[in-house]
Amino acid sequence: MNFGILKNYIEVLKPRETSLLTFIGVAVVYIAADGEPSLGVVLLALFAILIASAGANGITNYLDREFDARMERTKHRVLPAKRIYPPQKVLPLILTLIITGLVLAWWLHPLAFTADLVGTAVAATWRKRMTCVFPQGAIASLAPVLMGWFAVELAFSWQLLLLCLLILTWLPLHVWSVMVSNRDEYLGTGLDFFPMNVSIKTAVMILLLFTFSLYIISLTLYFVDGFGWLYLILTNILGIIILYTTSRLVISSTSKNAWRLYKVSSFPYLGLIFLAMCLDIWLI
Repeated sequence: MNFGILKNYIEVLKPRETSLLTFIGVAVVYIAADGEPSLGVVLLALFAILIASAGANGITNYLDREFDARMERTKHRVLPAKRIYPPQKVLPLILTLIITGLVLAWWLHPLAFTADLVGTAVAATWRKRMTCVFPQGAIASLAPVLMGWFAVELAFSWQLLLLCLLILTWLPLHVWSVMVSNRDEYLGTGLDFFPMNVSIKTAVMILLLFTFSLYIISLTLYFVDGFGWLYLILTNILGIIILYTTSRLVISSTSKNAWRLYKVSSFPYLGLIFLAMCLDIWLI
């Protein structure tokens, strides 16, 4: 297999999204263990979440290929562009990753296995023909957090609840902003659920409410979970940045600013806020 073919197969697994989910899951391992997990647990969680996330992202890419082919933003992806054809050629890789991820998750803990199984199953049903982001996307997006948590800590807690709420509040903000940015393309494929079925003004005002909620939850983590001044400073900086970005969208309602919010909400916000938690645990 030459490099070009290998690159195509890797792209099907959405490496950027997979990397972000893996980073978050491993960060939760450190958070749950108060910064002192064993190296074996970290490595096992790393590979379990990485492989499981790659498999879940691969199956959604496969199932969404026909919808992706109808939109300018996504029609150049590997499967819609037929760089791998027929598309069924990717299924052995995807299924191998899913099964391997489940085996590793079971090795972590049966609760981690359950989180992976439910998340993967739901990811396979959360497609662009669904009527909304919730509950399918919400459940799938929590799998890395729960896998990381149950790798170390088996008890539910306020800390776990707040981490889950952070993800649940971030998800629609992230997904709906890209839908607002590419509203005409989504409507052109026959998808008319929120935020396409309301005016842009209404949609961006709801995005602003989610941004405020996200900021409040991130601050609540400081007061409830005992993070120090480093986390407080960084979460305020990140909160102000994403509030500013969303406010610009509310004022302008332009596709460009909606796309900017989508980009900011990905690693710059979500990745850095989990990094801030880990740095606070390690350094303070």
